[in-house]
Amino acid sequence: MPAFKPIINPTATDFRTVARALTLVENDLPGADVLLRGLKFNDQVPVIGVTGPPGAGKSTLVNALIAELLKGGKKIAVLAIDPTSPFNYGSLLGDRIRMATHFNHPDVFIRSLATRGSLGGLSAKTIEMSDVLRASGFDYVLIETVGVGQSEIEIAGLADITLLVLVPESGDEIQQIKSGIMEIADVYIINKADRDGADTYYNMFKKMMQQRYAETPVVKTVASQNQGVAEVANLIKQQAPQINQRRALLLADKAWHLIRECRMRDIDKKKLRQEIAEAMQKPDFNLYKFIDLVK
Repeated sequence: MPAFKPIINPTATDFRTVARALTLVENDLPGADVLLRGLKFNDQVPVIGVTGPPGAGKSTLVNALIAELLKGGKKIAVLAIDPTSPFNYGSLLGDRIRMATHFNHPDVFIRSLATRGSLGGLSAKTIEMSDVLRASGFDYVLIETVGVGQSEIEIAGLADITLLVLVPESGDEIQQIKSGIMEIADVYIINKADRDGADTYYNMFKKMMQQRYAETPVVKTVASQNQGVAEVANLIKQQAPQINQRRALLLADKAWHLIRECRMRDIDKKKLRQEIAEAMQKPDFNLYKFIDLVK
């Protein structure tokens, strides 16, 4: 058997090395630890998180943003996260369909990733894979979350710039959004702004946000028609060179996710489901006693 040759320097000029490196990390294959410990980062390369409720048009916005950010010969990497089924552990990975126009572009790398059961849409693998992309020479790394609700604040532990995408139909529901989600956003985006009531909602939202987060811009977009997307791209470019003042907090949150993943590595979720299915048939079954046996 030939000696294993680890990938040390994945590069944006060779997408095959990037893809192989991501596969190593995603599946914990031999060489993944060596790869991660050898990564060298450029702190000026921003990780851009795109989050918001389902149906807000995040994938369409990312697709339009790619076209804007490519200008000037830039290289873009996209990590699109899709939810994993808790029953068959499969994932639709449908974001690839919405970004199909950029699949064959030589300066765009798109990778889909399942959530692997993480409720907030982010897993330790998301963090590790985004770091591989950031160290590979891309100019921008975009992470699109699944849009699962309140736990979306996890993106704050990963992204240097966070775009919160909303739609006019949110209406009074904005009152139900936890302040934590509002606090993590660096740009608020009201997408699908060609719909009825969009101007009213935009004015209401902007007035409400200015009372608490006056410095955070609010932008109207119609991503499907490329309206307002250039303004969002310019805001990203303006913020990109800045070192995030929340760096220590963000890194601590990333470390917490990675440490938890490491300590849970020997827990096989499929096997756990089988064992608990058998154990719950016993008349004296107690979940907490079962957990004591597993620990």
